[in-house]
Amino acid sequence: MNWEKDLINYRREKAAEAIEDATILFEKKRLSAAVNRIYYAMFYEISALLLSNKFSSSKHSGIRSLFNEHFVKRGVVEKETGKFFSKMFDFRQKGDYADFIRFEESEVFEWLEKAKENIKKLENILINQKK
Repeated sequence: MNWEKDLINYRREKAAEAIEDATILFEKKRLSAAVNRIYYAMFYEISALLLSNKFSSSKHSGIRSLFNEHFVKRGVVEKETGKFFSKMFDFRQKGDYADFIRFEESEVFEWLEKAKENIKKLENILINQKK
């Protein structure tokens, strides 16, 4: 068994599950929880992409840094995707740890849709690099 391949697939499954959870939470108007799951969906998919290229980090800041260095700055991924991932990290932090944070439904809907688009793009990169 190839544990690296298994871990990559596991992270991709976690990304799919997290985006589905985000959708359900959004529909229930649980906006902070939806933001959390949006971030983690991106995090898991990016982690899978990094692992497929032999990069990993035990810290969220390390994942962001590696992603920006090896994929965004090199033009493999659009700069907007890197900015979005960083923005979702910041919003997830605020939603999870700050007091009196309320997200607007229209913003969370936009983030959810953007996350779905970005995850598809990241999946395509992952699939195409295997060829």
